[in-house]
Amino acid sequence: MTTLTLISKPDCHLCDVAREIVDTVVADLPGDIEVEVAERSILDDPSLFEQWWEKIPVVLIDDRLHAHWRVSADRLRAALTEETPTEESA
Repeated sequence: MTTLTLISKPDCHLCDVAREIVDTVVADLPGDIEVEVAERSILDDPSLFEQWWEKIPVVLIDDRLHAHWRVSADRLRAALTEETPTEESA
């Protein structure tokens, strides 16, 4: 099973958009692909705040950076359906 973690904070427009993209992509995945989605707020965890405050929203796939700031539905779908590197180079 793949774990997708969305790191966000309340009242964050980009986080709301990222959440919608994650929800849509995960809902549309083939039935044989299992993804557990967890959301964590930087306001609830000082270490998350320190690490990610200037990059939210952040999407981690199996604890590896997939995207920050803006999430691409196509890129997320590809990462969840194929064995491809997920760490962004930017």
